[in-house]
Amino acid sequence: MATHNDLGKQGEQLAVDHLLKMGYSILAQNYIYQKAEVDIIAQKKDVLVAVEVKTRSSSHFGDPQEFLKPKQIKRIVKAVDDYVNANAMDVEVRFDIIAIVINARETSLEHLENAFYHF
Repeated sequence: MATHNDLGKQGEQLAVDHLLKMGYSILAQNYIYQKAEVDIIAQKKDVLVAVEVKTRSSSHFGDPQEFLKPKQIKRIVKAVDDYVNANAMDVEVRFDIIAIVINARETSLEHLENAFYHF
């Protein structure tokens, strides 16, 4: 497996660990709908949280969250809508980003709640 894939998997595991520690329940990981993939679908109380995990080895070219493009946001929203409808859920939905930098000098994690809006 390519190094960037390993880094991404490591970042997703750090994000899951963080969410669990913060009291979230993990409902799904790598949920796929059409061309979209939602990294983590979690729930805390009556809020469903779609989490996009962005992991980089450096913030030299920008913070990890800056690499989420509008087209990807649209796809994530559609996928979460499908998940909510398929599971007949009546919940508030929130979209978060967990930005992670992992390298030999540091591991940092930033949880950005309400990172983007779907309406």
